[in-house]
Amino acid sequence: MSTLLVIAKEPRPGRVKTRLTPPFTPGEAASLAAAALADTLDAVAATPASRRVLVLDGAPGPWLPPGFDVVPQGPGGLDERLAEAFAACTGPALLIGMDTPQVTPELLTVDFADGDAYLGPAEDGGFWALGLADPDPALLRGVPMSTPVTGAVQRARLTEAGLRVRDLPRLRDVDTAADAEAVAVAAPHGRFAAALTRLTAPTGR
Repeated sequence: MSTLLVIAKEPRPGRVKTRLTPPFTPGEAASLAAAALADTLDAVAATPASRRVLVLDGAPGPWLPPGFDVVPQGPGGLDERLAEAFAACTGPALLIGMDTPQVTPELLTVDFADGDAYLGPAEDGGFWALGLADPDPALLRGVPMSTPVTGAVQRARLTEAGLRVRDLPRLRDVDTAADAEAVAVAAPHGRFAAALTRLTAPTGR
């Protein structure tokens, strides 16, 4: 089995989901981030794995289920922090972020006998998941992050290394209010959808 990695920020107001403000307040955006993280961690907890690791910027909170090792994120840009997370793995590993609460255990169950790498493209041009049969941090260092070509550059980096790359389904990250609405429709029974409903109900927003 693989190691499952989740890279995340502690959902504190003003530090997460700042593109949701406006229309949401920083506190509301943090509530949505906490719900997204909780849904993500629940999906990871239900996925077969040899180890589950939360690579966290900040401190754990009540949203953290049992069964996770918590390690701090390293310094540097996102490419460096992702690289360091993979460098700590000794076998196959799949890494995801906290921005796709619609993820399921079925999506996260990958078989590295079928490929050397898995890449889950995101609708904004990035990627929501990266799996490596033989984690090599050099495959991530220098990849430009948070751009419309991040996913394409990362995929090219993998193929140029001679890896057999398998694609996971394309998912939508939660960055904007429009993203939040679309993701809640795609996963209507999760904590994220419930949190969004509370915040947008007529008695609230």
